Amino acid sequence: MKSCGVSLASTTSSFRDDGKKMAAGKESSECKDGSLSLTAEEKEVLGGLDSRLFGFVRLHEDGARTKTLLGKAVRYYESLILKAEGKVESDFFCQLGHFNLLLEDYPKALSAYQRYHNLQSDYWKNATFLYGLGLVYFYYNAFHWAIKAFQEVLYVDPGFCRAKEIHLRLGLMFKVNTDYESSLKHFRLALIDCNPCTLSSVEIQFHIAHLYETQKYHFAKEAYEQLLQTENLPAQVKATVLQQLGWMHHNVDLLGDKATKESYAIQYLQKSLEADPNSGLSWYFLGRCYSSIGKVQDAFISYRQSIDKSEASADTWCSIGVLYQQQNQPMDALQAYICAVQLDHGHTAAWMDLGTLYESCHQPQDAIKCYLNATRGKNCSNTSSLAGRIKFLQAQLCNLPQGSLQNKTKLLPSIEEAWSLPIPAELTSRQGAMNTTQQASKAHHPKTEPVLGLCQTPILQQSLPLHMIHSNQVDGLSNSAERKRTSSPTKHLEQLRANKDHLSPAQKLMLEQLETQLVLMQQVLHKGQSSHMSGPNDEQPPFSTGPAQYLQAASVGVQKQTGPQTLPSNSVTQGAALNHLSSHIATSGGQQGINFTKENKPSGNRSLVPEISRHAGDTPNGCVVVKGLSNHIQQLIAEPVGSPNHGDCTSPDLLISDSPQISATNIGKASDKASNNHPPIHTKTNNSVTSSPSSIIFTTTSSTKSTAQTTTHSVTSLNSPQNNLYKINREELQSLQSSAKPNLPIISLESGPQIIPSMSVSIYSSSTEVLKACRNLGKNGLSNSHIFLEKCPPPTPPTSPYPPLPKDKLNPPTPSIYLENKRDAFFPPLHQFCTNPKNPVTVIRGLAGALKLDLGLFSTKTLVEANNEHVVEVRTQLLQPADENWDPTGTKKIWHCESNRSHTTIAKYAQYQASSFQESLREENEKRMQHKECSDNESTSSDFSGKRRKGPFKTIKFGTNIDLSDDKKWKLQLHELTKLPAFVRVVSAGNLLSHLGHTILGMNTVQLYMKVPGSRTPGHQENNNFCSVNINIGPGDCEWFVVPEDYWGVLNDFCEKNNLNFLMSSWWPNLEELYEANVPVYRFIQRPGDLVWINAGTVHWVQAVGWCNNIAWNVGPLTACQYKLAVERYEWNKLQSVKSLVPMVHLSWNMARNIKVSDPKLFEMIKYCLLKILKQCQTLREALTAAGKEVIWHGRTNDEPAHYCNICEVEVFDLLFVTNESNSQKTYIVHCQDCARKTSGNLDNFVVLEQYKMEDLMQVYEQFTLAPSISSSSS
Repeated sequence: MKSCGVSLASTTSSFRDDGKKMAAGKESSECKDGSLSLTAEEKEVLGGLDSRLFGFVRLHEDGARTKTLLGKAVRYYESLILKAEGKVESDFFCQLGHFNLLLEDYPKALSAYQRYHNLQSDYWKNATFLYGLGLVYFYYNAFHWAIKAFQEVLYVDPGFCRAKEIHLRLGLMFKVNTDYESSLKHFRLALIDCNPCTLSSVEIQFHIAHLYETQKYHFAKEAYEQLLQTENLPAQVKATVLQQLGWMHHNVDLLGDKATKESYAIQYLQKSLEADPNSGLSWYFLGRCYSSIGKVQDAFISYRQSIDKSEASADTWCSIGVLYQQQNQPMDALQAYICAVQLDHGHTAAWMDLGTLYESCHQPQDAIKCYLNATRGKNCSNTSSLAGRIKFLQAQLCNLPQGSLQNKTKLLPSIEEAWSLPIPAELTSRQGAMNTTQQASKAHHPKTEPVLGLCQTPILQQSLPLHMIHSNQVDGLSNSAERKRTSSPTKHLEQLRANKDHLSPAQKLMLEQLETQLVLMQQVLHKGQSSHMSGPNDEQPPFSTGPAQYLQAASVGVQKQTGPQTLPSNSVTQGAALNHLSSHIATSGGQQGINFTKENKPSGNRSLVPEISRHAGDTPNGCVVVKGLSNHIQQLIAEPVGSPNHGDCTSPDLLISDSPQISATNIGKASDKASNNHPPIHTKTNNSVTSSPSSIIFTTTSSTKSTAQTTTHSVTSLNSPQNNLYKINREELQSLQSSAKPNLPIISLESGPQIIPSMSVSIYSSSTEVLKACRNLGKNGLSNSHIFLEKCPPPTPPTSPYPPLPKDKLNPPTPSIYLENKRDAFFPPLHQFCTNPKNPVTVIRGLAGALKLDLGLFSTKTLVEANNEHVVEVRTQLLQPADENWDPTGTKKIWHCESNRSHTTIAKYAQYQASSFQESLREENEKRMQHKECSDNESTSSDFSGKRRKGPFKTIKFGTNIDLSDDKKWKLQLHELTKLPAFVRVVSAGNLLSHLGHTILGMNTVQLYMKVPGSRTPGHQENNNFCSVNINIGPGDCEWFVVPEDYWGVLNDFCEKNNLNFLMSSWWPNLEELYEANVPVYRFIQRPGDLVWINAGTVHWVQAVGWCNNIAWNVGPLTACQYKLAVERYEWNKLQSVKSLVPMVHLSWNMARNIKVSDPKLFEMIKYCLLKILKQCQTLREALTAAGKEVIWHGRTNDEPAHYCNICEVEVFDLLFVTNESNSQKTYIVHCQDCARKTSGNLDNFVVLEQYKMEDLMQVYEQFTLAPSISSSSS
């Protein structure tokens, strides 16, 4: 693919130069019949405009002519499409999507991209389309789909000129999803890229420092302090860094004693306020610090400043309530808590504190209601203790004499009375007026608003009664009853009509928009049409077709901001650190680097960057998104995009909005059911990597049509820059949907998007013919280092097999082989049975006895005697039932599996293992003494029954990944394993991993595991889907759970729903959810001496039942299935930016050198890989030669490992890009070509080292031929 041939400087300047041309040709742009047309000059300018210029072209200042031209082009294209009744080239829709994207008309852009996707079967080759689509998804906070689109861009074209922008957005999205490891990787990739970006390097460094706060506080502190040393650090960045340092010192115990920490915290926050006096969040943090050291008056003053300086915050009101309660002012405390819970119905801390207040005033009924509301909060972490408190109070009520409560004088109003006290009612009645007043005030005083957050909500000014804070300046609140009344769009419409003469400008705008939508929907209903966005097969919208339902769907907006995201205790929540620097990420306004002034904010009403850490939303016209701290004394928790809104308290809605808006819930409902509501843009294709080998590698992709319901019909954004609907009449609707009408000319668009050039070269061609076909392709012929050729799209997980298995087949019996003697172990059909793809797992029982293996060589005692100081990786886990996984409190089942890493020695772990066993014996003896009636053989599993759902669970330590590769240290142990049959040995001719030529620890070497009961190996597939061998040394058993390879896509979906990375996270499946999804699970016990064979791609997780040791390694059978699955995972890893431990390119060439292949399928796949790599090596050499870059011969040494890029961790074959410095120092820090160009555009700082001569590679390619089939059984 030709990667980004657009020069920003030349393109931008050309717009000015072409302005006169466009003006001159303006008269000729109107045809005599009144229809639109484009001049040659205009077409030339438009030819250079696509999604890559998003954020780098100014449309609101000197780019007004460009904006006018884009608008004209949109109208021109739409008129052509209408005239042709939709029978136009797919590229028309792609270009139309680009133009609408640059105009920030996101609904139209999404609609056009949708049409392009449906019409273009190989849409995935078009990187600019994928990038534009990702930007639209990102705008709508549909992170699940934005991540997929951006990953596909980098997969299709790693050298994409906007890769830095992509890595930046991926970093932000993974940060929201709590995948901090992935986030950190993408931020680092953005940081090393020297290309232009909408964030500066110091802002990216801030995000990296903020990520460290998740676990590595000292790293975060050092990173922040280093940032403060940066010359010319922007004031706003400096203020936020100081703010974070202050909050860290307040929260993190590791940073010193309380007095010292609070002193530093206050100093940092005061310095932050010197840099930015208008930061409401800094004032709030300062108030928290003062409160913690008893400076009540200073705390009140800081909270007052916070309210004056920033938007409405439930956290601030909750903290004010705590101060009042501490000062024995219950009525004032009540009012503050009510303000907090009205702003955030799910504010657990405020409900808990309010319940405590009512309890202290002897009003148990109200306290119970508050505690119940607290348990419904999404951030509630102590449900069990609250439930106990509720039961206690209920018991108290039952014991009270009848009528005693009614006769007792109440100190406080009841919760129902408090909810409608004058303060909230007064504030609600003045809401509209305050909106207008504040917006006018902002227009005249632009610097009064914090600028690092997303476009923040106007500060609403209200007066409070004297028994509250003695101030007449507070943030605006809204009565819940009002929100309840206006929660339905139709009711809202009626209410707006009734008060038409007294509406604010924002409310008048909304009235006009809702009326337009109603008329449009009624027309559509009358004409029998579904939506102008319907897919090619006339799919129906997912909501009812009545006007009320249509308006409801269209006005969901960011009111459904979703899901809890746990950030570290010291993270800035809802307002600053998580994305405070992201408000100026690329819009077509043209910010190049952040500009910390309000005037330079995007003109559109909707911020591009998702709302991931604000106190209040960035939406205009009075839409207040209020989220807060989980508790005034608890850790700060940020809100993510991905799960439902809380708010099942007295009043249902969290928001009050004068403007319907679009969120992720409108785009494919990308919250809890993302995988079940795929946007048509990403429907599964028949050429998935999970299909047969022949279809994967040799067939052309078929036309991809959407089968999922279209969801984009509801994307009628009323807060787009143009603030109008995408109107369409019946004729336009019919023309867009009629794709089968005959005799219509196909309209051609000459300047189509760049795609990967296709190359039809047979694998049976000679190497000379291959190289001849590659001549002069240059960079255009080098898409990337994929093994698959251009005929295959980016890999996708497999869908669940169809038809689904019946429920009685979801617990299949585990294939087991019982060995009686050595002859049975070497019987050839055993090898064939184990490697049969139909058997995901095989248990070979009695193997050790049949082969007379001395398992004692791997016992703890022998290991200590052999190498007692050998390193052991330790995983600290929670002791839980094998078939369940609970959160640490034992209140709910989760997928995330606690498994924290540390290190020790064999001797120390052996001591722990022994003491654990002795402790268990002691406990058993005590139980027998106390409960003589119990059975003597009572199993430890009975211990779990009492712990389920109760917690906390006992902590255990699992000794894992103990390296036994040193044949000098472990000579006896490794020699004993040579007794095994060849197909399960660590080294054998038929093992692909034996042909790597170097060691991969744990794969082609032995690893040992030392376990106590409950030790868990979380769910996973083996590296690159290779088979694995596991032998239980004993003396205890292990329990295994196994899922066939066909279902890994289903487990991947479950991981995504639970904010877990399938490849990198630690997860333990919920069996109930798997059975509901019709996923079969093999479950069995592995006893001492049993060998478990895990077939290629099988998903599995294991828990120790007793005290035992295990040994394991990987094996690569010489089969087409194994090679196919290994290559698929290699490509999937690349798409996911995960390093493949097995270098499949290097391995494929070694296989061609060393192995005679008689299986036609395996031969074709290997040969095809060689063809692809040969082509890449040749085209890259020619490109370097054309650029005048010398290639230096370097060669390879014996046992030299394969090389990976030091930056992005992809495999680098043959041509190594090494920095001049590392080359001179002989350290050879390798880069791939794409990362080298990102760091040094013309490669001046790099030398290129050659490891293979083209003649040698050509010879290997020529000599690798299909061997005649030999009718032999097995090795």
